[in-house]
Amino acid sequence: MERSKTKAPPRGKVIARTGELSHGKTKKFRLRCQGQTIEGLLVSYQGNLFAYVNRCRHISLSLDWVENHFFTEDNRYIICANHGATYEPTTGECIWGPCYGAFLQGVPIRVSGQKILAFCPEPSENEAY
Repeated sequence: MERSKTKAPPRGKVIARTGELSHGKTKKFRLRCQGQTIEGLLVSYQGNLFAYVNRCRHISLSLDWVENHFFTEDNRYIICANHGATYEPTTGECIWGPCYGAFLQGVPIRVSGQKILAFCPEPSENEAY
């Protein structure tokens, strides 16, 4: 009899608790993915949560200069402190700046009870952790 080779479901990492972040707030976290550590940011925007790899699409630098500060002053957009690339919080799309039309790399998240879990993103062809 042949054993089926099924992959174990990915294990998420608890990165926050529900209700921890209010609108326009963020929280950085780290994930270990394929032997590399990646830094992510959890974003609370209009009652919803989104997560992205903390890396600008223009030049591979962290988006924040000031620790954990990612939003524009009006809490409407995510902005890269290095070159001003401006991103939609709900999609990660760069809507202004040197990487116009590119997208932040998303990080899958799931709410389980009071925990917010993050999972390693699938690397794309031109992505490296």
